[in-house]
Amino acid sequence: MSDYPGRVETGLNSRENWWADMPPRTGRGPRTRRWVLFGLAFIVPSLVPAAVDLATDGVTGKELVIAALLLFYGSCYVLFPLSLRPSRRKTTYVFSVVMLLIGLTLVFLHGNNPYILIYATAVLAFTLPPAWALILDGGALLLVLAVHLVIGKDDFGDLVAVTSITAAMFFMANLVRAVRKLEAANREIATLAVAGERERLARDLHDILGHSLTTITVKAGLARRILESGKDDPRALQEIREVEGLTRSALSDIRATVSEYREVSLSAEVAGARAALRAAEIDADLPHAVDNVDPALQRTFGYVLREAVTNVIRHSGAKRVKARFGKTWLEVEDDGEGGDSGAATVGNGLRGLTERLAAVGGTLTATTPPGGGWLVRAEVPESALRSGALAPLSEPTGGCA
Repeated sequence: MSDYPGRVETGLNSRENWWADMPPRTGRGPRTRRWVLFGLAFIVPSLVPAAVDLATDGVTGKELVIAALLLFYGSCYVLFPLSLRPSRRKTTYVFSVVMLLIGLTLVFLHGNNPYILIYATAVLAFTLPPAWALILDGGALLLVLAVHLVIGKDDFGDLVAVTSITAAMFFMANLVRAVRKLEAANREIATLAVAGERERLARDLHDILGHSLTTITVKAGLARRILESGKDDPRALQEIREVEGLTRSALSDIRATVSEYREVSLSAEVAGARAALRAAEIDADLPHAVDNVDPALQRTFGYVLREAVTNVIRHSGAKRVKARFGKTWLEVEDDGEGGDSGAATVGNGLRGLTERLAAVGGTLTATTPPGGGWLVRAEVPESALRSGALAPLSEPTGGCA
């Protein structure tokens, strides 16, 4: 087995291309009616001499056979695009072989003149896989050469010209195949680009709205409880003002995200996390500075902190949260109920964070510490920093809502 699977795959694809049918047309291309006019313009010059012979030499059995074959042969050439349907593969093969046999018959009936064979060899080049076209066209030309040699004909100029034209048609057909494959690839790339943009929007909107709406819900609930108790009305008003500010900020973030101009700041996320945890009446042990975090990782770690704190407020029932940062790592730990250690790859938000970190060569793990609770750790090896894996950070990939 080869140590280079890419090369093996390339070889297999090359062999498959030789035996593959013509790819379907992606654009409008030439219409069948228009091709009929072009086809008639090409085939009529071959029909006119036969018609002149019938008019001048009289009608004989051989002339009638030749005229009938020429008429059928010309009709096949003009109408061959009708056989090019994916559902008519067998019909296409039979049609091409029959046309080639008629062309050979006309060559021998016309004094071994090979020019009439051009129409059949051209049709085969466009209707059959390249391997079959090469085998059948090459075999037909070799057969004509053999007849030339048997009858002692020493002028091979016509046969060389026919061979050259056939080769040109063969390479032109392969060029059409390549163009159609490129068009199909461009369509697929466009589809993937749209899907990728949808995933980016879904993930970023999840990160923004999930955190903002959670904080708004907690603050609105706190303000409601204060107002219902009839105590500390100024604090309730303050919480309502903060809810209003959060909604405005969330709208601004959504507009910026759609325009791809939104940036996440780790220091701003620390401040936001502290405010959200305070509103949820959760004791927050968060760093006051983020200078020790590598600047290239601060945006990614800002997303991690935001999602981790949002999950604590939503699901954990924790009373205390502690976050710690290093140059290339971040940990968020709470004393809540904990959860399944596989949630890091299952939950929507954590799955999106896993993909963000994977894009920069990092990992995300979620575990239950010995004392209980939940610990989320994001880490990026220093080798990824040195290798420049963080270059695509401004355009995150993947994600989910």
